[in-house]
Amino acid sequence: MTGGAGAIGSAIVGVLEAAGHRVHVLDRAQCDLADAADLRRAAGEIGHADVLVHAAAAFNQAELRDVELESWRHVQAVNVEAALLLAQAFTPGMAERGWGRIVHVVSDTIWRPPSPALLAYVTSKAALVGLTRALAAALGADGITVNAVAPGLTRTPAAEEGIEREAFEEVRRGQAVPETLTPGDTAAAVAFLCTQEAAAITGQTLNVDGGFVFH
Repeated sequence: MTGGAGAIGSAIVGVLEAAGHRVHVLDRAQCDLADAADLRRAAGEIGHADVLVHAAAAFNQAELRDVELESWRHVQAVNVEAALLLAQAFTPGMAERGWGRIVHVVSDTIWRPPSPALLAYVTSKAALVGLTRALAAALGADGITVNAVAPGLTRTPAAEEGIEREAFEEVRRGQAVPETLTPGDTAAAVAFLCTQEAAAITGQTLNVDGGFVFH
């Protein structure tokens, strides 16, 4: 799993461990997710995985006029290319065993971008949905499902530090279920998609945002 040190990531690790998974976390302390060679090294040390959850995300912000290509490419490398490289590393073993689960954590900002400064981030998450669908079509015959979970604005320490309280309230009021989202909401959805019971679900994006976005 990538991004396991964050609030949502930690919640996902917790529910997967509770379900009996032995979880390896690939985060900034373990490897540079933007460095292909380092990521392949870390994946090789893990060896094989039945479940791959990509929750890490770079969040560099800049409006169109201020976008620097190096920063843009960093976001795409962490958010999209890391998912591709990890799929390359782990799906051969999944296919040999005839079972695998891949879940990408994306964002409901794909459908309702809240700020022009999130240009690189929103683009990367939309690309990750495309990767989800393409991999689902390619890997289904091997018993591997590939899905995405799109959280809404979730109350985490990082979000509370960077977002004004009124913004949380505005989003909450716009949800069909006007309850503040917690990391456990996303974790529960990810955990379900990693089960045998979810075997018939693939290529889908499940919004976990209280009904802020319908699609």
